[in-house]
Amino acid sequence: MSRPYDIVGLKAALEGLRLEDNPALVKQKSRDFFWYSPILKSQLDAVVGDLVVTPRNTAEVVRIVEACHRLGIPVTPRGSGTGNYGQAMPLSGGVVLNMAEMRDITQIGPGRVVCGPGAIMAEIDAATRAHSGQELRMHPSTYATASIGGFLAGGSGGVGSINWGGLRDLGNVLSVEVVTMEASPRVLRLTGADLAKVMHAYGTNGIITEVEMPLTAAYDWVDIIVGFRDFAAAARFGNALGEQDGILTKLITPIAAPVPQRYFLRHRALVPDGASVVLVMLAPHARDAFALFCKRFGGAEILFDAGAVPTVDRAGLPSNVELSWNHTTLRALRVDPAITYLQVLYPFPDQLALVDAIHKRFPDDEVMGHLEFVRFDGRITCFGLPLIRFTDAARLNAIIRIHEDMGAPIFNPHRYTLEEGGMKQTDDVQLAFKREADPQGLLNPGKMVAWDNPDFDFASGKTYLYPSLEPSRA
Repeated sequence: MSRPYDIVGLKAALEGLRLEDNPALVKQKSRDFFWYSPILKSQLDAVVGDLVVTPRNTAEVVRIVEACHRLGIPVTPRGSGTGNYGQAMPLSGGVVLNMAEMRDITQIGPGRVVCGPGAIMAEIDAATRAHSGQELRMHPSTYATASIGGFLAGGSGGVGSINWGGLRDLGNVLSVEVVTMEASPRVLRLTGADLAKVMHAYGTNGIITEVEMPLTAAYDWVDIIVGFRDFAAAARFGNALGEQDGILTKLITPIAAPVPQRYFLRHRALVPDGASVVLVMLAPHARDAFALFCKRFGGAEILFDAGAVPTVDRAGLPSNVELSWNHTTLRALRVDPAITYLQVLYPFPDQLALVDAIHKRFPDDEVMGHLEFVRFDGRITCFGLPLIRFTDAARLNAIIRIHEDMGAPIFNPHRYTLEEGGMKQTDDVQLAFKREADPQGLLNPGKMVAWDNPDFDFASGKTYLYPSLEPSRA
């Protein structure tokens, strides 16, 4: 069935820009990793845009959104498509705005980098390392392919969050340039509190065209895998290691048996049957202190230390980055398509007791433990990304309710809207910015409940990862 959009007129208005209407390629660019969720896969599998447009600079973005606004055509910004919640999928069709060509790194200085939204995070690190021995503070496990703009618009934290917290924390994003969806689009530079208006907003209230990110010192991080008799011991070790301020880590990831044995195909010969593991990324100068910490902790067996293995013998082994965060789920899905996952917060200070209670509550083959230790509101705690053996939606919802009833909030990766997933607490300030920046509601429509539902309850007691904005008292 044809859509009501004047795509012919849009093509004429955008003559000279890079346009793609090949159905197979448009479908490819209309998808992300939504299929991690069997719920989203059934809901979103048929979603497709009408046209892919690839701008090369901010001026071209302005030209595109001006034409789309005039013609009433929706625009869904897209980075590399590594998101898991349908963030970059055009629910109402229209234009998929492919930001991949806006990838220039324009400035590198002490503690900062400025680049286009399409810059790949691994490439940013390669440039900043070569320039001045610096790297990004944090990145997702899809680091090798994820774009920085997509990370800001759809991510929350990742590798490095053990030191720096998440993108929600003050100072972890310095500034963002966005283009509004108006008759005469504006180019705005957002800093300070205004950043929260567009952070993790899926491009619903502004198109990110440039980012300024903080940098930290780069190291040749060493991958280490530590084994434990059970998951509770692995979790205690991860928590205690995170509290060791003098041991510089970038990743602390406890994972319960049988996940490593079943799904880490190239590493499973290293992991004894029944052992749970902790994946660690460690600064080279911290290896001696780490070895002493393991000895003092007791029951910790170093199963693999990349710093003690010749490079040739590590060939073909995925890095710990590619075993952690959402790559843990990906490894499992490649072996068993019945696997999905949840996103859980274990609140401080009772995180270890809660992890243990929830892990014991479910069969090992249905809910398989996976923690990521982070600094959350200044304290060491953990998120959970447990692997779930999916049977049906009713059982998945029951598992979610059990977690929440036990005191572990769920940020639901089986919902495609900002609010239902629990990451973004859209409020009157952010909604006012949406009305200002996108008065026709053409930016990534269908993803913001507060826009579509005038009766949305802003006072809901639900836990959100991104807190609400306070109205200005000026």
